[in-house]
Amino acid sequence: MRQKGPQKIRQRGIVIGRLPVGEKNCITDVLGVQVGHVTLDYPLEEGEYACTGVTAILPHEGNLFQQKVVGASYVLNGFGKTTGLVQVDELGLIESPIMLTNTFAVPAVTQGTLEYMLEANPEIGDTTGTINIVVGECNDSRLNSIRKLPIEPKHARECILNASSKVSAEGAVGAGKGMICFGYKGGIGSSSRIVGKYSIGCLVLSNFGKSEEFQSERYKVNETISVPTFPKPADGSIMIVLATDAPLSSRQLKRLAKRCGIGLSRTGNHFSNGSGDVVIAFSPANKVEHFAGESVETRSQLRDDHPVMNELFQGAAEVTEEAILNSLSQAVTTEGRGGNTAYAYPFVN
Repeated sequence: MRQKGPQKIRQRGIVIGRLPVGEKNCITDVLGVQVGHVTLDYPLEEGEYACTGVTAILPHEGNLFQQKVVGASYVLNGFGKTTGLVQVDELGLIESPIMLTNTFAVPAVTQGTLEYMLEANPEIGDTTGTINIVVGECNDSRLNSIRKLPIEPKHARECILNASSKVSAEGAVGAGKGMICFGYKGGIGSSSRIVGKYSIGCLVLSNFGKSEEFQSERYKVNETISVPTFPKPADGSIMIVLATDAPLSSRQLKRLAKRCGIGLSRTGNHFSNGSGDVVIAFSPANKVEHFAGESVETRSQLRDDHPVMNELFQGAAEVTEEAILNSLSQAVTTEGRGGNTAYAYPFVN
C-alpha cells in the first residue's frame, strides 16, 4: 500500500523555526557531505519479509581514513547497539562513513564498511594502525523479519558507493524502510539551516514514540482522514547525525549535539526507558591528516562566547525537529512481515 506524492513538511505549509533553510534543506547542504541508501523490500521464505536497509553518511568526498574529521557523540538514552562511539569520544575524530541500519545488521554493516575501507587503504592494520567503524541502529522488527538477517556486508559497500551530494531520499528508504514513528510510518528525514556563513544539517532515522505522544496540535493534520496507527507501539529509538561546516572542536560538537534533544522533545519524545536516542556530530572544516609528520598541529575554531554559537545551538534544535517531521511527511504507507502495515501520517497536502 503506497501513498502518492510524499512531500517535505515545508511543501505542506509547515515552517519550523526562524533560521533560513539551506538550498536543498538536507544534510548535504554541508559542503562535501554525501548520503547513500540501499533498500531491501521483498518477500522471504515461509511468509517472512525483508523490509529494511542501510544508509551511509560520508563526511566528505575524500579518503576518510587519511583525512579524518572532528567528531563527537552524545547519548540522550543509551538503549542502543552502536559501534565506534567510544573511540570517537576519546579522540574526537571520525575516520569512516557513518552507517545506519537495523539492530541485528550492525555486525554485517560493520564488516562491509570495514572491507570497503581496507580496500581503499591497504596500509590499515599493516604499516599503520587499525580503523574505527561507526554504525548506529534502530529496531525495525515490527515490519522487517529481523531474525532472518537479510542485510549482508555487500549492502554496506553498495550503500557507500551509492552516496552522493544530491538531495537525499527520505521516508521509507535505506535504513528507514522498516521504521515506525509515533505509530505511523517513519524512517529517514533531513533538514538544514544557514547560520551566518556556515551551514548545519541533520539526518535522522526515526523509530520511536506512541501516537498519543506526538504534538499534533503543533502541526497540520488532515482530521477528515482516519488513519490507523500501528497497534503495538514500542519505546523505539532515533539516530541523529548532525553535520556543520563551522570550525568546531570535539567538545563544541558535543555541546551542539546536546541541543538536538530540544528538537526531538518538541515533537513529543521524552527519551523512554527502552529507547536508544543517540547523536553523532561532525565538522569537516578541520580535516586531520593521518600521516602528518609534524608533532604539532594548528586549527582555527569558533569562540564559545561568539553570538554565532548560540545560533548554531538554535539551528541544531530546528534541523532535528524538521528532519523528524520530514521522515514522517516523506514516508509512504508500508506493508511488511506478516501483513503488518505502518500507515503514512495524515498531514494536510
